[in-house]
Amino acid sequence: MARDRGIVNFMTPPQLPDVVEPSRLTAALRRAGALDAGAVREVKVLHQRDTVVSRIIRLGLRYVGESTGAPQSLILKMAHAAFVGTLADRGEHEVAFYTQLGPNMPPGIVPRCFDGRFDAESGSWHLLLEDLTDSHELATVPTLPPSREQSMAIVTTLARMHAAWWNHPDLGETVGTWSSIEDSAARMETFAGHYDRFADEIGDRLSEERRILYRRLIEQSARLSQRYHSHRHVSIVHGDAHTWNFLLPRAGVAGTVRMFDFDLWGINVPTHDLAYMMAIQWYPERRQALERALLNRYYETLLAQGVAGYTRGALDQDYRWSVLWHITKPVWQWAIDLPPGIWWNNLERVMMAVEDLGCEELL
Repeated sequence: MARDRGIVNFMTPPQLPDVVEPSRLTAALRRAGALDAGAVREVKVLHQRDTVVSRIIRLGLRYVGESTGAPQSLILKMAHAAFVGTLADRGEHEVAFYTQLGPNMPPGIVPRCFDGRFDAESGSWHLLLEDLTDSHELATVPTLPPSREQSMAIVTTLARMHAAWWNHPDLGETVGTWSSIEDSAARMETFAGHYDRFADEIGDRLSEERRILYRRLIEQSARLSQRYHSHRHVSIVHGDAHTWNFLLPRAGVAGTVRMFDFDLWGINVPTHDLAYMMAIQWYPERRQALERALLNRYYETLLAQGVAGYTRGALDQDYRWSVLWHITKPVWQWAIDLPPGIWWNNLERVMMAVEDLGCEELL
């Protein structure tokens, strides 16, 4: 729907949030320090697409007056209409990351956020993010693994983010929240209920050996959770760190790998992200070819960023611990109705990693 005043090209569905009206967008950019004397004159939808749980819209901007250095385009991220208010909609959480944590991180790790809002009454939310379309790209199309060189660059940026928050004194105070022992027990009780329904539904597609593994994990979850509850060598984790949530500089462009999609961030043992990236997303041959080298690169980057008191052996132990915990991930994904193309393949891959790495020994 085209509005009067020549200011914005709205499209329905979906209805775009009011923040993209030129006057409000001008105010947002000024608050962010991205626009001085000029003003936004026109906003145009350049492209839009849906992800599993959100909607991504690329906006082109035109200005009146002085606008040197102001963004010529932005990425608008908002809720997918089908998931507003559901367990899969984590927009409020992602808005908190970009507006509270993002500004306090070293540059060149995440896209800049110009505006973010969550409305508790309606459940609607939006983010206005730096548009990296012209300078960056995905390493590969999902679900093709990246090259060795690309994987090294991705893990380097992941380590930089972890190092920035490693044992940070604000963790659990003003940055994120800790789960208590009681919280962990309640979450595992919820998981056990999901697992029982999951196992019943998929029937003989879940072997008895795997059923035993799940039962043992549930029974020993309190002991296994002690690593997290030690609050030692922890950081902010991405929570969904597959390699398609990283943007790499295009050929001939100087820059760093950037991370995006932070709707599942939290405080955790940092190897949570590494295990999710490799053990859940990659089949054995690819994982085995890169796993050791990537863990080495990750550790070297931690040391270069000033992380101390964490040994290479501790990294290996934490990685195996995280891989074991990630057998819960496909069940959680099933429970929020993600398609089998996601959770079934993740189940197969993580179970093969558990076997390869001898993670059952931790039980």
